[in-house]
Amino acid sequence: MPITKPLNLATTGFVASVWAFSGLFCKVLNWIPRHRQIVTRILGQDHSVLWTRLIGIGEICLALWILTGVKSRFCAVLQIVLILAMNAIEITCTSDLLLFGRWNAVFAVLFSGLIYGNEFLFCKNPKPQTSVWVQS
Repeated sequence: MPITKPLNLATTGFVASVWAFSGLFCKVLNWIPRHRQIVTRILGQDHSVLWTRLIGIGEICLALWILTGVKSRFCAVLQIVLILAMNAIEITCTSDLLLFGRWNAVFAVLFSGLIYGNEFLFCKNPKPQTSVWVQS
């Protein structure tokens, strides 16, 4: 069942904004110190600030990639793999630091499902390899 292009664009924008917010505000600017605490517990204290910022920059870059629409299906698969792997590691090693504890897994699966559905199930046609913001 295809969805409308505006809904697809809105969903794409939402997904990109989640990555951008998490990267910039939660990690690079450290507005939510719990993220650095998670990185510290998993990767160690020595370079946790650096690693947290690098992860944040990576998330910002991922948000920008999403908005370009370039290789969007590969990007969607990468996002799903990252989300599920990241959550599996965090639930195993740091569930006490997660906002919803082990319930974070539910949100990870739902977010992954949104990404999958938006890219693979509900699009009438595969996205062109140009920016999602350029209207045909």
